[in-house]
This record gives sequence, structure tokens and C-alpha cells, in this order.
Amino acid sequence: MVTLSDIRAAADVIRGSVMETPCLLSRTLSEMTGAEVYIKFENLQFTASFKDRGALVKLSSLSPQQSAKGVVAASAGNHAQGVAYHARRLGMPAHIVMPRFTPNVKVDRTQAFGAEVLLEGESFDDAKEFAVRLAEQRGLEFIPAYDDEKIIAGQGTVGLEMLAAQPALEALVVPIGGGGLISGIGIAAKALKPGIEIVGVEVARFPAMYHVIEGGEPVFGASTIADGIAVKEPGKLTREIIRKLVSDIVLVEEGDIEQAIVMLLDIEKTVAEGAGAAALAALLENRRRFAGKKIGIVLSGGNIDPLMLASIIERGMVRSGRLARLTVELRDLPGALARATACLGRLNANIEEVHHQRAFTQVSVQSVEVMFVVQTRGPEHIAKIIAALKAEGFGARLENI
Repeated sequence: MVTLSDIRAAADVIRGSVMETPCLLSRTLSEMTGAEVYIKFENLQFTASFKDRGALVKLSSLSPQQSAKGVVAASAGNHAQGVAYHARRLGMPAHIVMPRFTPNVKVDRTQAFGAEVLLEGESFDDAKEFAVRLAEQRGLEFIPAYDDEKIIAGQGTVGLEMLAAQPALEALVVPIGGGGLISGIGIAAKALKPGIEIVGVEVARFPAMYHVIEGGEPVFGASTIADGIAVKEPGKLTREIIRKLVSDIVLVEEGDIEQAIVMLLDIEKTVAEGAGAAALAALLENRRRFAGKKIGIVLSGGNIDPLMLASIIERGMVRSGRLARLTVELRDLPGALARATACLGRLNANIEEVHHQRAFTQVSVQSVEVMFVVQTRGPEHIAKIIAALKAEGFGARLENI
């Protein structure tokens, strides 16, 4: 079993090589949730995730002979970057196996750190199987992503730092993939403050640890925005630690995570990947449970594909009513479209797209339907726009997502 002493020793190993990230109060999120919310910004690490910590602790424990032969790791991206970066710093050859559909930003960054990247399998578990075989074939040291005492001790330094910065914290909300992060944080936090509550978060499409603890047979989705915690087989060491120290595991949906990513960008001006935003998503969906408490949430990583982020931002604007799709019926006469756009202009609705439809519609042959995608200030503004269009004699409605 990993102990507080092991985690403190790990803190000594990483000191000066891994950033002690800030753990700061979010006044806006606190007002929104009714809790006192503190965010641990692990997305500010050099490789943009907490994985730097465990990777360095594990690599530093290897013998000179092991280091000379090199290491291999399997990862959806963040563990890969942590291992690749610190292996290069320590002069070790590194080979990283990643699932074939890993976001390009993670593949590119891992290669930039000098590692050999091999894309194998559809999931993390497939990549892990291949990496274990590669380690045996080439005589390499396999660096686990989570199920290892050194890795757990390294990740536990997050908990040390959170309670050092904010000793009054009453609960910690932590994402779970294989369980290394929450195991390390749980050991550190419970040793320092036995009454603190540890709550885990998994994405509903990959509820592996939830079903290990609660029982039942998990049903997995094909993919998830939170690819960093999309694990089907959690760790054997970590599951026992979680049974002992974690009070509950919360499941969050894809839309909840998307909303949390947009809120972190909008409110905190910081970028989170899907797994990194999972803790905030859980807090937002369980406000009553955490109301009135001092809550620490771990923003575990910020490695997100820019194109995916752009799509999430646009979808978030739709959910908040800042981007709306309106269908307007008007007479098929010269000047009718100009009148409709003039009306939108007077209401300060900025037009992004216009689709003019004559054939594929059920309206009268003397009429047309025009779909406008417009930027707005929110739901109240949309209601005013629709009222103004109707006052001009147009049929107008808001299209659902």
C-alpha cells in the first residue's frame, strides 16, 4: 500500500522538475453552485496534465540498466507525453503505444518529445495489450499509466499541494480513468485530513470503476469526449484503494462535460480537455449535494484538439441561446428577404448563415422558408427577435437542437 511517506518522497523527486500548480478560488463558479469552489489547475503543467508527476517518479526509480534499454508506455495521450518528456530529460529511449484514433494534438506533442509513437488498437486497453507484448519482445521497461505504486505516489502529490494551499477544503472531486490520480490524492488527503470527502467522477459511457465498486455489468460506449478517462479495465491496486477511501463515484454525460469545458474557457479563461472538465461537470450536476461546502476540483488536463474545441464552443453557444437557428416563412416576392434581414438587423441579431428553401418545404407554393443562423444575447433576445418578425407579418419559429 502506498503511504503518505511515499507521496512525500515523490514530492521530493519531482520538486523543481514538475510545476506546483495553483489551487485557486473561483468566485463565479462558487456563486453559480452555492459551494466554495477551488480549482487545481493541472492543465498548466508543461505537458498540460497531472501525468508529469507519476511518470517522473516511476522513471526516476529505474536502474541504470533499465534506463539504458528504454521504456514503453500505453496511453490515450497524457501519460504518453509525461513519459516521453521526462524520458528525454533523463536520457532514456521511449516508445509510446496510442490508440489509432488519439487526437492529433496528443500524437504530435508526444513525437515532439522524441518518443517513437505506434498507433495500435481501437481503445486504450488494446494499446496496452500491444505495449506489454512490445516490452517483452524488446526487453523494455513497461511504465503503467495508473496501476503502480510509484505512479500512484507521484499523482498523490496533487493532494498534498491542494491541502497545503487550501487546508480548509471539505471535499475533493477527482476524475477517474484507471484510478491512479484519485488513489494518490485519496491517500494523501485522508492521511492529512481524515474527515475530508473524496468523490470520483467517470463519464457515463465508460463507467468501469463505478461498476467495480457498485457491482453490475458495465455497458461501454464506442467513444467519448473524455478520452483521457475512457478505460474499460481499471487498475487492481487502484480499485482497492478506491473501495477504502472514495465515498462515491458520480457519472456525467457528454453534454455535461461539453458545458463544463465552455464554462472553464468563458469564466476561468483556461482550456480543459474532456477528462479535465469532468470534475466541474459533476459539481454542476450535483449542486445541492455540495452546496455550502469548500470543494476542491481537479482540472486534470488541457490537451484538446483545436477543431474539437471549436465545435464544443459553437455547441455551447447554441445551448446558452447565444447562437440560434430560426425558420422564417415569407412571401416569394422581391424584397421580402431584404425586409426579414432588415428586421434582424434592427434587433442586433448578427446573421451567420442563410438557407433559402423553395422545394423541400410544406409551405404554400407562393411562399418560401428561410433558415437564419444568428448570434444573439440569449433566450430573451431570441424571444424579442421572433416577436419582431411576427409583427412584420412573417411566420417565425426557433428550431430545436
